[in-house]
Amino acid sequence: MARVWGYWAVFFLFTAPALADPSPARQAELRDMVSQDCGSCHGMTRKGGLGSPLLAEELAKFSLEAIVETILEGRPGTPMPPWKTMLSRDDAEWIARYLMGEAQ
Repeated sequence: MARVWGYWAVFFLFTAPALADPSPARQAELRDMVSQDCGSCHGMTRKGGLGSPLLAEELAKFSLEAIVETILEGRPGTPMPPWKTMLSRDDAEWIARYLMGEAQ
């Protein structure tokens, strides 16, 4: 019986999403990116500009996954570019949680 549980543990270990917070140094880089790169379109205070506002109360309308997908894939037909060549899924999820006020 223990062997069966061991197989299931290995199965879940390798099939579960492996999302983890970026290192503290990477988090600092991502904060700078949000401030500078995102801020160039969404406003330096994230209240909007060319892009929509990136304030927690505005983003609460969307699921975390929808925000992550928007970061990674962009929004076709709009100026929002895909960032998947520069950001990992972990990075994008951390940014989404940061914008939603859930990560520091």
